[in-house]
Amino acid sequence: MQKTYVLDTNVLIQAPYALQSFEDNHIVLPLAVLEELDGLKRAEGETGANARQAIRFLEALRLKGSLIEGVCLPGGGSVRLEVNCTQEPLPDGLPEHKNDNRILRVCLGIRRQTERVILVTKDIVIRIKAQMLGIEAEDFTTEQAPVSEMQYTGRNEVFVPEDLFSDFKKKGIPPSAVYRTGPDGERLPVSLVHNQFLVLKADQSSRKTQLGRFDGKKIVPLVHRKKKPYGVTPRNTGQYFLQEALMAGTDQAPLVIVKGMAGTAKTFYTLAVGLHAILEQEKPEYRRILISRPNVHFDDDIGFLPGDESEKIAPLLRPAIDNLELLVDQDEEERYSNELTLADKVQELFDRGIISAQALNFIRGRSVTKTYLVIDEAQNLTPKQAKGIITRAGTGTKIILLGDPFQIDNPLLDERTNGLSYAAEKMKGSPLCWQITLSSDECERSALAMDAGQRM
Repeated sequence: MQKTYVLDTNVLIQAPYALQSFEDNHIVLPLAVLEELDGLKRAEGETGANARQAIRFLEALRLKGSLIEGVCLPGGGSVRLEVNCTQEPLPDGLPEHKNDNRILRVCLGIRRQTERVILVTKDIVIRIKAQMLGIEAEDFTTEQAPVSEMQYTGRNEVFVPEDLFSDFKKKGIPPSAVYRTGPDGERLPVSLVHNQFLVLKADQSSRKTQLGRFDGKKIVPLVHRKKKPYGVTPRNTGQYFLQEALMAGTDQAPLVIVKGMAGTAKTFYTLAVGLHAILEQEKPEYRRILISRPNVHFDDDIGFLPGDESEKIAPLLRPAIDNLELLVDQDEEERYSNELTLADKVQELFDRGIISAQALNFIRGRSVTKTYLVIDEAQNLTPKQAKGIITRAGTGTKIILLGDPFQIDNPLLDERTNGLSYAAEKMKGSPLCWQITLSSDECERSALAMDAGQRM
């Protein structure tokens, strides 16, 4: 049975193609949505670009028929503008002039005419208001990743027959040979994902373990396990896997997605490998390290900050600079004895062009070549932004998305709808994408950080 969906403006601002995502159902756009799109079309950055894209699509539909009466969509279903429903009563305390409440009023009016109406909005508060009014409401689910417990982690633990375990480093292991155990001790098959990292346990002695990766054909040993990029040594299993993904060449791993809580050394290790690839190799692998960090206020506020582009985004890159301080002076006893000297060492990396920083707005539309591109705090990306960044990869570029899906600043994103989780699920199984999720017990920041991460 066909359904009627009423769309909020924020759905189109995050996903301007959303009008084509409801199959053969009916879509209603309240007049308030059209007015908000008009007000946002000149906004800077992603917001303005998406508003204009949505408006252009509506204009294409207008040329085919009357949007007031309804126009058929290319993929089925229809869309129409609702200009009536202005007299529907609202409870006291909901101001009639607010656009959110005007949208709710449209839902109430349409509900009198049809069996089922569903409000689609990214705004949690509007969904709560809708429930108060007895209106069915939901998030835009087209871009949702699975619930956090079901999301791909890029790693697994399996058992291996003893005879294959001993020859692993020479011959590798066929995927059909590994297994996990069920509740009654029975052997259960394991479905491996291309580039999935594995902790291999000998089935006759569970204390014997080795680390490997499924290359699409067989399980192979880690190639870079014994290396120390920029003097850094892995401290736990997750960091061994992380090092392997980061040090793999762009022909093998042009995209690396790393998820993990604060303190698991995501940014630190990523920068260490980048510096190693440029400064410690006889022939540098990349021209430079390019760092960017999405921020929910980038589009609105960056123009009002003083200085050039690098100076404007410097405050947002302070976490990366903190990690660079640890890397350029690894003597923990003397590192902070002279703050000015330490700052000069970090600044030299920027002055020499080894590291540069750019806002995401300036990356969009470019083809980035032979660059080690680090996107920190990628959980604040929208799915469209994540796609835009990944598709910017030119020849010899490695893109690393870092973030914690549970630490999101964007009010319209959550652990299922952010660009980091979206990209991780969409790129799962790609031979060109390596992923790893670092666990809370792999936190290396401090004992307090680890304890707080597990307790809080």
